[in-house]
Amino acid sequence: MIRVVLTVLVAVALLATAMPALEDAQTATATARLETETDRIERAVGGLVSGSTSVSDPSLAARTTVTVRAPAGIAAPQIDRLALVEPARSDADAGAALRYRIDGGRRRTLSIAPESAVATVEVVDGPIALRTRGESRLELRLVDDGEPTVRVTRVG
Repeated sequence: MIRVVLTVLVAVALLATAMPALEDAQTATATARLETETDRIERAVGGLVSGSTSVSDPSLAARTTVTVRAPAGIAAPQIDRLALVEPARSDADAGAALRYRIDGGRRRTLSIAPESAVATVEVVDGPIALRTRGESRLELRLVDDGEPTVRVTRVG
């Protein structure tokens, strides 16, 4: 009986010691996955801009969709908030950002600013809330607002 109790106590102590490392690994993995999603959005913006011409009428504008996948599964941490935002920016920074918060922690931001694109990225109607589990679809339209602009909206 004493051996069982000691085994359980040692197991609990080892688990308590390992939990911070597991949480750090989950956060790092989620950040890496979200960075991959921002890269996908950047490539979609770059492809839209390089293969199309901007027009002033949004209904006639070239468009594409991109799917953003939030980290999910047993190994993924709980994401409290995930949104596509337009951060306060200077003239040199013409992009959007993916903002998220993991498990009540601090707010983090990943920039979405395609280097190859000669267009600004505009988030239509303020921050776009994305699903914290699963997929969210975004629509990109290339319009001419005095300069080429990629307008981003959520589909569905």
